[in-house]
Amino acid sequence: MATTVRSLLGSCRLPRLEGRMLLRHVLRVPQVWLMAHDTDTVDAVSAARFHDLVQQRLAGHPMAYLIGEREFMGHAFRVAPDVLIPRPETELLVETAVRHLALLDSPQPCVLDLGTGSGVVAISIALACPQARVVATDVSDRALAVAAENAAALGAKVQFFCGSWYEAVLPQSLFDIIVANPPYVAAHDPHLVQGDLRFEPMLALTDGADGLTALTDIARGAPARLRAGGVLWMEHGWNQAPVVRSLLQGTGFQRVRSLNDLAGIERITGGSL
Repeated sequence: MATTVRSLLGSCRLPRLEGRMLLRHVLRVPQVWLMAHDTDTVDAVSAARFHDLVQQRLAGHPMAYLIGEREFMGHAFRVAPDVLIPRPETELLVETAVRHLALLDSPQPCVLDLGTGSGVVAISIALACPQARVVATDVSDRALAVAAENAAALGAKVQFFCGSWYEAVLPQSLFDIIVANPPYVAAHDPHLVQGDLRFEPMLALTDGADGLTALTDIARGAPARLRAGGVLWMEHGWNQAPVVRSLLQGTGFQRVRSLNDLAGIERITGGSL
């Protein structure tokens, strides 16, 4: 009996939406095609590829890694196991940076994105503010390769540098805004061995300690890298806002505050010099 779109989806043990997403990825067709061609025959190679992806998904592998992309700020970004999967709550970091840039009286404001990963924050800012000079860094050259590919695919002008936090950029470089979504999950957090986090790069999730190491390093290094009146915004964990506010205040930042994500959680904290 011939293998058809209908029979493949009918035998799939995944939720209907996930099965359709994987088959669309394998066949490289839109959703409407699947609906209109459910009796079409699927070749053996494609069917085998589909079954392989289904088994990986049943084993817990993230959908984003299986199909190779995830939407963020209305754009499709390539993702791979070398980078974190973009999450909706991080859009708040981009939106806050874009609002700040709109208030600056500068023909070319400068932005630094630390620990860029797949580049979603830096690229989204560059697309929303094409007049800005956007610099992005990451300690992982493999992550930067993904970010550079995303920037090229979306037509965003971003300069990428490899290195640990501020070490990746020239000492004399100054910025109007610094943004970061660093590893902030504590090493003992049980979520690290649950769900998608099991498959994401640990280096981008946790510092191996209390989750505050990177946040502290970024905050302490920011004054030397910001222009007068410059701002720093960092994403952090659901219960870290009070500590991060205290950290920024102790580092000399003014007008320190935290902003809530759509779930009502204090998701990012920032301040100005």
